[in-house]
Amino acid sequence: MKGLHAIAGPFFLIARESMGHTFAEFDHTLRDGRVVHVRAMRPEDEEEFVQAFDRLSPDARYMRFMRFVKAPDMKRLREVLGSLHEHGFGLVATVPAADGYDIVGSAIYFLGKDASVCEFATTVAGNYAGAGLGSLVMRTLIAEAKKRGVTTMEGFVLSENRPMLRLAAKLGFAIAPDPDDGSIRLCNLRLDDA
Repeated sequence: MKGLHAIAGPFFLIARESMGHTFAEFDHTLRDGRVVHVRAMRPEDEEEFVQAFDRLSPDARYMRFMRFVKAPDMKRLREVLGSLHEHGFGLVATVPAADGYDIVGSAIYFLGKDASVCEFATTVAGNYAGAGLGSLVMRTLIAEAKKRGVTTMEGFVLSENRPMLRLAAKLGFAIAPDPDDGSIRLCNLRLDDA
């Protein structure tokens, strides 16, 4: 699939429908005591994703998008947010902010031609790294994929992105070099094993 890395792509407890399934929003206390609200992505998150992108360091952008990206691809962002209900699922972790909320973490998957296989991508704001947010959004994404009948989750991670590779290994992903590109590691998880 190798497509999600190109996306220039983070209260009330309610449920959100996606692909005929309901996602129950929830609050979670991180290891450092901060509380995040986890919910499904929605098209109206567009401006908050732009702000979240702007808050990422150049290095974090490179690790997330696997290339240097100066600005979000707004057309692609709108396509992704508008098609999740049909082609995948995404979630955000938010915190209250002066303008309503900030996205501090996100995880997304898109289905491949075989609807039992998906590709994932995730982002965590730098000031939330090490607090357990990456693990939270990935575990939640994996659980949602399983509920929706996905059997295999895969992702492409830069070999230098050690934090993401450590997280993937901790979550049970098999990690192997990409035979076409030595700078990339293929992460693959059989969801019936997770």
